[in-house]
Amino acid sequence: MIIIGEKINGSIPSMGKAIIERNADHIRKLAEKQAKAGAAFIDVCASVAADTELETLHWMIDLVQEVTDTPISIDSPSAEICAQAMPFCKRPGLVNSVSGEGNKIELIFPLIADTKWECVALLSDDTGIPKTPEKRLEVFDRIMKEAAAYRIEPDRLHIDPLVEMLCACEDGIGRILKTMQTIKGRFPDIHITGGASNISFNLPARKFINRAFIILAINAGMDSAILDPLNPDMIGLIYAAEALLGKDEFCLEFINAFREGLFEKEKTAG
Repeated sequence: MIIIGEKINGSIPSMGKAIIERNADHIRKLAEKQAKAGAAFIDVCASVAADTELETLHWMIDLVQEVTDTPISIDSPSAEICAQAMPFCKRPGLVNSVSGEGNKIELIFPLIADTKWECVALLSDDTGIPKTPEKRLEVFDRIMKEAAAYRIEPDRLHIDPLVEMLCACEDGIGRILKTMQTIKGRFPDIHITGGASNISFNLPARKFINRAFIILAINAGMDSAILDPLNPDMIGLIYAAEALLGKDEFCLEFINAFREGLFEKEKTAG
């Protein structure tokens, strides 16, 4: 699983407070902890007013890079901000994100063509979030056509089929799983990603919904996720699910993660 560490996001109250107070140590510590926990990318999202977002992102990215070489995931709803923030990164990372909306692809894809930068692509367009798997796949087809035109290989794309709140879905997560399976069937090397906790918004005991979802999603092809790498229960479930699905030969990754303390040791037998 490609884990995109979610903790440095201004929409999280404690992080929003750290950004307002310019608490550099808080950001550095969370970056270092997420990197040590095995995050493949450190997501950096300012979630501040548009007129201060770029400057804030620059400050945050510099702090992260002071303590880890883990690549940055530049996270902003604005493709323009993402494009302007790319030079702040010392090494290629992840642009989060583009979609079929407006000119986002036209802004980002030329910049990452012929580089090692990767990109999250949301399956939405100017009409919003499509209601059916078929419509989402139409957006996907347009994204892949543009990616091919810019010589962006499928394995540099993280497709987000847009996980919605379970309590607002008529068929549970059936359409999301169908979308994931279809995309992975067409492009085995492409990555399927998403905000793992989106599924449980407005529900009690969210952790149980989140954990059940991640197992079902991995089975459907998800191999990239924006989540908390410091949550040992979630990390343990991910390693266990991949082992059970035959994605971890001889369970070596599960065993190594256990030995490295990435998830909690059993407190009781069985």
